[in-house]
Amino acid sequence: MKNRAETPEEKSMTNKIPEKLWIHLMVDFITKLLLVVEKNVILVIYDRLPKIAYFVATIKGISAKGL
Repeated sequence: MKNRAETPEEKSMTNKIPEKLWIHLMVDFITKLLLVVEKNVILVIYDRLPKIAYFVATIKGISAKGL
């Protein structure tokens, strides 16, 4: 069985850039926490493309504009 020869273009192919970046985000809230430094909710944002999670301490009832 012979190995297949790869062209330089095949070796240097990069990942495709998604057309809609927002489809790779997941957002959720962790609620009913004890009040600490006037914050009682954690907003969790998970970006599935680079596999990074962001945690934002906030208060219950905050609007998107407030974040």
